[in-house]
Amino acid sequence: MHDNTTLIRARIRRFVSERVTPALYRTSSPLTISAWEVPDEPVPFAEALGQEFTPFAIGSPWGKPWGTTWFHVTGVVPEDWSRFGQLETRTEILVDLGFLSGQAGFQAEGLVYNPEGRILKAVEPFNNYVPLEVGPGGVVDVYVEAASNPDVGSDWTFLPTPVGDKATAGTEPIYRLRRMDVALLDTAVWQLDRDIWTLLGLMEELSADLPRTAEIMRALEAVTDAMDPDDVSGTAHLGRAILAPILALPAYASAHRIVAVGHAHIDSAWLWPVRETVRKCARTFSNVLQLMDEDPNFIFACSSAQQYAWMKEHYPQLFARIRERAIEGRFVPVGGMWVESDTNMPGGEALARQLLAGKSFFMREFGVEPLEVWLPDSFGYTAAFPQIVAAAGSKYFLTQKISWNETNTMPHHTFNWEGIDGTRVFTHFPPVDTYNSLLSGEELARAQRQYSEKGASNVSLVPFGYGDGGGGPTREMLAAAKRTESLEGSPSVRIASPRAFFEEAEGSYPNPPVWSGELYLEFHRGTYTSQAKTKSGNRRSEHLLREAELWATAATLRTGADYPHERIEAAWQTVLLNQFHDILPGSSIAWVHQVAEQTYAAVRVELEDVIAQALAALAGPDAGELVAFNASPFAVSGVAALSAAPRTAPATLRVEARDGGFVLENSAVRVVIDARGLLVSLVDLSTGREAVPAGEPGNVLQLFRDTPTQWDAWDLDEHYQRTGVELLEADSVDLVSQEPGRATVRVTRTFGSSTVAQDLTLLGDQATLDIVTRVDWHERQKLLKLAFPLDVHADRAASEIQFGHIYRPTHVNTSWDAARFETCAHRWVFVGEPGFGLAVANDSTYGHDIGRRTRAGGGTTTTVRESLLRAPTFPDPSADQGVHVLRTSIGITPDVIGAAEQGYRVNLPLREVSGAAVEPVVTSTCASIVVEAVKLAEDRSGDVIVRLYEARGARATGSVQFGFPVGQIVETDILERTVEPVAVTGAADNGVRLSVRAFQIVTLRVSVAS
Repeated sequence: MHDNTTLIRARIRRFVSERVTPALYRTSSPLTISAWEVPDEPVPFAEALGQEFTPFAIGSPWGKPWGTTWFHVTGVVPEDWSRFGQLETRTEILVDLGFLSGQAGFQAEGLVYNPEGRILKAVEPFNNYVPLEVGPGGVVDVYVEAASNPDVGSDWTFLPTPVGDKATAGTEPIYRLRRMDVALLDTAVWQLDRDIWTLLGLMEELSADLPRTAEIMRALEAVTDAMDPDDVSGTAHLGRAILAPILALPAYASAHRIVAVGHAHIDSAWLWPVRETVRKCARTFSNVLQLMDEDPNFIFACSSAQQYAWMKEHYPQLFARIRERAIEGRFVPVGGMWVESDTNMPGGEALARQLLAGKSFFMREFGVEPLEVWLPDSFGYTAAFPQIVAAAGSKYFLTQKISWNETNTMPHHTFNWEGIDGTRVFTHFPPVDTYNSLLSGEELARAQRQYSEKGASNVSLVPFGYGDGGGGPTREMLAAAKRTESLEGSPSVRIASPRAFFEEAEGSYPNPPVWSGELYLEFHRGTYTSQAKTKSGNRRSEHLLREAELWATAATLRTGADYPHERIEAAWQTVLLNQFHDILPGSSIAWVHQVAEQTYAAVRVELEDVIAQALAALAGPDAGELVAFNASPFAVSGVAALSAAPRTAPATLRVEARDGGFVLENSAVRVVIDARGLLVSLVDLSTGREAVPAGEPGNVLQLFRDTPTQWDAWDLDEHYQRTGVELLEADSVDLVSQEPGRATVRVTRTFGSSTVAQDLTLLGDQATLDIVTRVDWHERQKLLKLAFPLDVHADRAASEIQFGHIYRPTHVNTSWDAARFETCAHRWVFVGEPGFGLAVANDSTYGHDIGRRTRAGGGTTTTVRESLLRAPTFPDPSADQGVHVLRTSIGITPDVIGAAEQGYRVNLPLREVSGAAVEPVVTSTCASIVVEAVKLAEDRSGDVIVRLYEARGARATGSVQFGFPVGQIVETDILERTVEPVAVTGAADNGVRLSVRAFQIVTLRVSVAS
């Protein structure tokens, strides 16, 4: 037989595109349209219904960027459609809002209501129909809330765009209405179209020399021969009959098993604002519910309690339908988090609260506790996460994003992920390499081909549905799943829940491989730095929440003051929302970050008021001496941890002008600042040890060209290191403050279009130099770093992460080391030798790089650099412009506990109030058993919740004592449910004794004795 494969395949494709696809609808008829444009922000249905609608014609422009237009669509199904019969037809409304060729969810969308306000379904670029339950002569009457969202992201040119900000987006219409018809779907042709699509996709993936490949091709060729191209509707049954036996051949017994999970990854903000995400959720969820009404086997999984909470608040009728399906087990809450957060930058307590808030919501609203943590799209995963997941009562973890690695390929798809404390969580990384699958032949074949655990396990998960901007699964995807349940040559597909997948995978793979440590994403490293004001808002809010809970708890216990549950919960929910993986990382449009900064400011005002009220209650009505409230778990300036007392008297400082610079000295360290404002000496006076290498000053600002190859706000590429300049010369270096216990040198510099003023302060009672850097930043596509070369031989560096720290190598031996050229740290990093080290702490910086080099004369220099600011131009062309205040502290300390102490001090400044001293509510007798949170229980019982963790990275013992009469003390999980004791070894004086493993998290629930 001659090989005419190429011609046959071309003929099949043309037959489908020119004959089958145009025949999907037998006929259509235009509807009557009127419209009302909302003047500004969206309004609810009831408000829109009372407006004046004016006639609107097909072909007319509509919709300014970020606008809303309500269309009232009316008409009658033509009587003569009765000639088509009803057995293989379906009446639908077809809508084309002027859809673009780009992605679903990134452009115009609409939500369709009946006149009574019931949501019917959404219309979107690849899902633009609304089923009608009326026949010929029936009345059509619907309202379409059409959102004219600009398509910011489909072409990915990464050029600056004005449309991400309402103030610069313009007001001219950006869409043109193309279609509002009532139409008659030919269900037989639609089923044929799905048969062909499935087999074509499979054929393209099979090897050309397989008999199965030729069998499919010849069957499809036979369809084109048998069917009448002028009567596709009348001959569709012939085509389906030819393909039926081909579709009926079962999958190989050894075929890869795929659990398909209906899904719609809806970014809680990204290239659209949070307020639009609320509507995206309603549109997507209405699509899902409509599919569930038609397909009893369809299961949909959705994460993010925040998105359900929005439905409850804004769309209560839709939420009631979701609850009904959730109770049935078909609309499945997964993840158990408030949002799909970033996991690199949120603090430990914040990640715990993500799970506490999320799981509590799902359990309260649906009676369901998700056991899977579901983060397909976050930008890497902290090594602290397995323990946090387990401590919240969850068992499984799913991610997809590691498939984006630029350098190294993750060696596993199903594995146990081990965290810093040794906790392991069963983890799956879908080999399909997408969380927006269409269930195409290409995707199914890729999942089977790439699955790493072949021979040991044979099942993977595929999330299917339009995502990022929402949309979710479609009837076409469900048809694909049905046809590939068991199909020769294809993996076998079944729709099920995430829980069903994990239980099958875990049961079939009892000894999976182990990945220990962080799941570092070798990509998107710029997200540790972009949008510094958003990051500062997060850090400040986390620490204000710590203070608010601590002092409010103390005020309740000491004075009987009411605990502000609702105010604190609302603040937490705002902070948790802003930790979403496109908000906190700085990768959203300008509008998103403007709102984030506004909400952080509101949180700050609210929490400062909560704190002030608590401190006033604790200090008492009579003005006394000044007492300092210390929220740190370590003593500061003579004030014990978690208490209030007068500061110790300020120690004497020596200040000397020298060669245009200054020498600052206290009893612990001597600091030399030269005429350029650079740190040229830092000496430990107890040993005489110099920390700054000769000729390599610290406090050096470095400016780099920052033009990533791909994603501007997301990426920091290795080549930035080849284009840096050091900003060594100063405009001025002046001693601006000298008082007992404190001296400050101010350094000013000018570069490009920006200015910097740094205050370098030495306190009398600290072995640290505190640096406040004020930058009026007006650069574009530049990176500003602050460098500290240190005379320390360190082959690894410790960086604080949630509830502990992680060591990363300072050398570059492997491709894994080389790819980790920018890393995330929280409040501090530490480099040291036995008995001597230095900590660099910060109050809002996350991006760092730490490297080592050998000096020409011998010895090594370890350089710590903080990434202070970036200036990406996409998707926010004004990112990071303006004034920033960043705090850094460099100090001598022998170990990581000293670094932790320094990090807390920088982030939790003392608060001075006139009044009485306050004893601590809780005291840890072991320095490495650190109190991270003190609050009242979520159940409003009045019990006190104390969360602690081991901070050194070694087994520790000690006691925890309480400053109030205690009743029962039990260990709990993060959800504050009693668990079997692991850390508590016995009673202590009004407390308990603890024995904890390295980095272990312990939560205690303490009842107050009457």
